[in-house]
Amino acid sequence: MRIITILLCTLISINTFAQNYDFGKVSKEELQEKFNPKDSSASATYLYKYRRTYFDYTEEKGFQLVTEIHERIKIYNQEGFNYATKTIKLYKSNNEEENLSGLKAYTYNLNNGDIEKTKIDKSGIFDNEVSKFLDEKKFTMDNIKQGCIVEYKYKVYSPFVTNIDEFVFQNSIPIKKLKADFESPEYFNFKSNTKGYLFPKPQKESRNGQITSISKSRSGGLGGFNSSTTQTSYSNFKMDYKKNADIYNLANIPALKEEPYVNNIDNYRSAVKYELSYIKFPSSPIKHYTSSWEDVVKRIYDNSNFGGELEKKSYYKDDIDKIIESVSDPIKRTALIYNFVKSRVNWNGYYGYYTDEGVKKAYKEQTGNVADINLMLTSMLQYAGVRAYPVLVSTRKNGVPLFPTREGFDYVITYVKTQDTAFLLDATTKFGSPNLLPLRALNWQGRIITEHGNSTLIDLYSKTISKDIIEMMITLDGNGTIRGKFRNTKTNHKALSFRKDFDRKGKDGFLDDLENKYGGMEISEFAVKHQSDLTKPIIESFTFEKENQADIIGDKIYFSPLFYMRMGENPFKLENREFPVDFGYPYETKYRFTISLPQGYRVESLPESEAFKMENSLGVFSYNITSDDKNIRIVVSSKISSSIITSQYYESLKSYFNMIVKKEADQVVLTKVL
Repeated sequence: MRIITILLCTLISINTFAQNYDFGKVSKEELQEKFNPKDSSASATYLYKYRRTYFDYTEEKGFQLVTEIHERIKIYNQEGFNYATKTIKLYKSNNEEENLSGLKAYTYNLNNGDIEKTKIDKSGIFDNEVSKFLDEKKFTMDNIKQGCIVEYKYKVYSPFVTNIDEFVFQNSIPIKKLKADFESPEYFNFKSNTKGYLFPKPQKESRNGQITSISKSRSGGLGGFNSSTTQTSYSNFKMDYKKNADIYNLANIPALKEEPYVNNIDNYRSAVKYELSYIKFPSSPIKHYTSSWEDVVKRIYDNSNFGGELEKKSYYKDDIDKIIESVSDPIKRTALIYNFVKSRVNWNGYYGYYTDEGVKKAYKEQTGNVADINLMLTSMLQYAGVRAYPVLVSTRKNGVPLFPTREGFDYVITYVKTQDTAFLLDATTKFGSPNLLPLRALNWQGRIITEHGNSTLIDLYSKTISKDIIEMMITLDGNGTIRGKFRNTKTNHKALSFRKDFDRKGKDGFLDDLENKYGGMEISEFAVKHQSDLTKPIIESFTFEKENQADIIGDKIYFSPLFYMRMGENPFKLENREFPVDFGYPYETKYRFTISLPQGYRVESLPESEAFKMENSLGVFSYNITSDDKNIRIVVSSKISSSIITSQYYESLKSYFNMIVKKEADQVVLTKVL
């Protein structure tokens, strides 16, 4: 009897605290939760994340894709407030578009022990046109407070049955309960591609479906058109079919947290992508879809907004003829045309490998998206007799294209090959130069589309070291204030980044940010050389003064000889790392400082000169310091020789940066001369 009583109490307890995932059934226990018991650092948690994607048949539209979303999120603190805003992408093409329906959204708070429910206001719902291929619906919840819960659900109807959004199983916050369901008719054959470090296996299920069609016939009269004697009859046609379903039930999924130097964290997020292989309806031939990269390339190239745009030449012929009429060398022709496009057409900020308004209109209006500009560039080079080809690229924000899919690319650049050399061009930035691509395009490999519609891979990462060479003449006084002159010479991507930043902010804005970056340092005589001359490195110089750069204890002065330029902490703090470290490009930072001693002081001790390196010389560091009666001279060099460092070298990389931090913190000791 006692055992039965205990069992009954246990069942009652389980039932009492069992989670109710029905929409609107938020509990007080959920609202009272102060932190995630499995991850106390989380600013928010998905209490429930539900998605169902299936095919719905109507006689008018045939099969269309429907996706149902229901999400319930617990917000613990202000850092989690951004989860009260949701952005939904809605695609459109060829007069067809996705539509959002049935949006319901509420915020829940505890008010004097009662659950207070706030419905989203229409003023919190926004529509935004990203491009002619993409709209966004964005909504922000009301009455957001620490400890609240937001919950929303909606449906998206899509005519694009070949385009299934990824099923994402891992987010930047934990997920307590996830349920996902993908259901497709037997006529649609999908293959699934899984990525990430979680490998959820779906439960397979077969379901019944039915297509119902109503046909109408008319009889009587003269040929059935005499309305006085015509009779209309209706008949129903029904066809049973099977539906294949993959069901995922997951619980307590840990957060995938951002780490430094990751090109795109989504590359490593646990997800499954369903890719349509073919469609086979009864008594109809099989229709194949994307199954290889060759298929992807062919479909993209055959589109009028890609290959068709490359063929258009009449709109620029006269201008290009004038530019190249006295030049026969292909390299010089390339430079002239490249600079012409950069100065003629401004990038409007939109990505894409398909043109937006078309190359002709972009040329006339002097603005266009990535494809407008770089397909135009490729076409002009081909017209000039240069071997130039478009290159499909997935930008860093789009991720690495792991599987053959058109969605794997979102950008296009130009590849040029001559008898002696080959290089990549991107005319969207006026500060670009051959093989100096903007950081957004430095993402693993691109696909060159060659003459015969084939494709070949090309590494997008730079092999050339980008340098910061910082020279300072410093005078240190007895109060710990430093004054002096600063000069920084920047090359390659370091120079490209500076030019873009300086151009965007202007001199005054750039100078304000620089002073704030270094903690209120006073800067004067600021100058920049070669901002517009891309053949030369950037040279930045100024005069500075900065206080509190040394500790004065009794008759001694202690300071790091790199002062505010030293590395304060190791960016790599995790015990282990599964992702590669992506620096974007190889780089070297070199410091050459001469420090004049304050009057009445001499050097008591200096840090030791030292050098060390990572495995396979992926990182190399050197520290050399000397002194005489008046000056200290220090030369420090830190170099990373590869854009990408794989996770197998993470321990070595972490140790390397720890040693840099420790070494650069070593102090000079000065003592007062009696």
